[in-house]
Amino acid sequence: MQSPVSSPLPNRKQQSQAVLELNWRKSPHLRKAIWQKLDSSETTSTTAEIIETAEPGSCLGGRFTKLSVKDSFLATALQGRAPPISTPRRSDSAISVRSLHSESNMSLRSTFSLHEEEEEPEPLVFAEQPSVKLCCQLCCSVFKDPVITTCGHTFCRRCALTSEKCPVDNAKLTVVVNNIAVAEQIGELFIHCKYGCRPAASPKPAAFEVDPHGCPFTIKLSARKDHESSCDYRPVRCPNNPSCPPLLKMNLEAHLKECEHIKCPHSKYGCTFIGNQDTYETHLEMCKFEGLKEFLQQTDDRFHEMQVAMAQKDQEIAFLRSMLGKLSEKIDQLEKNLELKFDVLDENQSKLSEDLMEFRRDASMLNDELSHINARLNMGILGSYDPQQIFKCKGTFVGHQGPVWCLCVYSIGDLLFSGSSDKTIKVWDTCTTYKCQKTLEGHDGIVLALCIQGNKLYSGSADCTIIVWDIQTLQKVNTIRAHDNPVCTLVSSHNMLFSGSLKAIKVWDIVGTELKLKKELTGLNHWVRALVASQNYLYSGSYQTIKIWDIRNLECVHVLQTSGGSVYSIAVTNHHIVCGTYENLIHVWDIESKEQVRTLTGHVGTVYALAVISTPDQTKVFSASYDRSLRVWSMDNMICTQTLLRHQGSVTALAVSRGRLFSGAVDSTVKVWTC
Repeated sequence: MQSPVSSPLPNRKQQSQAVLELNWRKSPHLRKAIWQKLDSSETTSTTAEIIETAEPGSCLGGRFTKLSVKDSFLATALQGRAPPISTPRRSDSAISVRSLHSESNMSLRSTFSLHEEEEEPEPLVFAEQPSVKLCCQLCCSVFKDPVITTCGHTFCRRCALTSEKCPVDNAKLTVVVNNIAVAEQIGELFIHCKYGCRPAASPKPAAFEVDPHGCPFTIKLSARKDHESSCDYRPVRCPNNPSCPPLLKMNLEAHLKECEHIKCPHSKYGCTFIGNQDTYETHLEMCKFEGLKEFLQQTDDRFHEMQVAMAQKDQEIAFLRSMLGKLSEKIDQLEKNLELKFDVLDENQSKLSEDLMEFRRDASMLNDELSHINARLNMGILGSYDPQQIFKCKGTFVGHQGPVWCLCVYSIGDLLFSGSSDKTIKVWDTCTTYKCQKTLEGHDGIVLALCIQGNKLYSGSADCTIIVWDIQTLQKVNTIRAHDNPVCTLVSSHNMLFSGSLKAIKVWDIVGTELKLKKELTGLNHWVRALVASQNYLYSGSYQTIKIWDIRNLECVHVLQTSGGSVYSIAVTNHHIVCGTYENLIHVWDIESKEQVRTLTGHVGTVYALAVISTPDQTKVFSASYDRSLRVWSMDNMICTQTLLRHQGSVTALAVSRGRLFSGAVDSTVKVWTC
């Protein structure tokens, strides 16, 4: 694995001075041995002899005893975790005028020139007055980093970024590109060296003038840094002692010859010599540390190499730790994902178990139905079996975002209207495209009832209103506040609209797009959820009661008592009155005698809707239930001839047209059935 890139290490001279002094204080045995050898006449003693004089218990002994002599000294510092020691070479130790001159130039350049660039304005005095064309119209000075803006003019970059509009054409300023041609022209202008300038007496800030005692040279602006970095008039400091007075570069060499503060290059090891240039050279020949210079230099090199290696290892360790942290995060994420997948798996397993139980229940219902049919066949009362009368699901309309509660067919245009809990009415083409033509929006509550009279569609909702829609344009034309409670059912007859709600039926005269309240039928004991108009009579269902009203005078002419709770649905055939109840039952009365002739059983949930398809040969009644099934009943012998199971929720609404049956359910779909 490739190790991370090492970070820059500290300056070796800075390391040596701080660390060698630390190790010198920590190792008294080493210090004593070196001083003894230095004081003796045998100045050529080897480093092995010096190290051997150290006591075994000192920091020189221990785990590094098998190393070479130089490695032992190296290991001594490593045991104490000391940074590498840097020993000055011969070229560094002799503080000659030339070396001090060079070193002082570098240090002062990095210290003072950068400081001036950051904090003080750069003196800029031109040898000749520059052309006005080379001046920025915003700051009225020579361009600094000229750029071209979107308006086509040239300004300083800082001016363009800090100003909002161009002073020439008042356009918004946006930098496009650097103006290299103008920058090159400005770079060719001649200026005075900054060390030949001084602040002007003018009250204008940052103004400079030529200093007759400063640098006399004029240079190109583009070559300014090259000249000023080596200018003889550049101020410098004495490298020996910062308390020496400031000097010019041209005077540094003469000062160094006379300076009385030159230190021995081995002062960091304990040498206390301070003198001038003449005494420095004499002292260097007699300095006790000079004999160890080569050894200390080699040791410094080894320490430096080992520190580089240690730094690389530290970064490798940091890199590995970061990788380990990322792997830990990935493992945690994988564990969370695994837990989520287990949760989804458990949920799917529970759903499959529920579906399996539902399937078994449906299969049990089918078996019961088959047993019932077989019993009827054996009794000889079923009649002949006609395979052409088997109803099959031919398609499904999908689009609602909630349960479908009502259906209504406009036979002229083969349109089907469906009302849903999503507060919308969808218009379906049942002849050609079989797609939703439009979604009607206007109600603030569940759409519970639909009814058609002429070319108008009437919709009743849980928001207690009735909305009138034009079927030709599919636009809302009127809204009536009909009841104080949800409008549960609607039916029209004799140019009147009947609406059912809690303990009330309202009769409305249809006048164009208006509804005029004609009468309110009372005496009802519960919610009116079912209304059917047939010939001259209106049939209404409430709690265990069916009332028959004469539409001509709006009077109640007959009351049928039922069982099984509230009446949820009513259907009228040529010979029978049929109602579905809350407690799974379907009651049948003779339409002439008003006597109950049969109670049909088979559903295991509330019978929400009833529909009739009549032919000259036979009459069939379709029932929709909470148990998700539809049943087909033959009114000739009052038996169930077919059970339709395709919905995934309670079947709540039915409508018939051209021999087709439409069913709406809580699963938000509408299915089409034909035989």
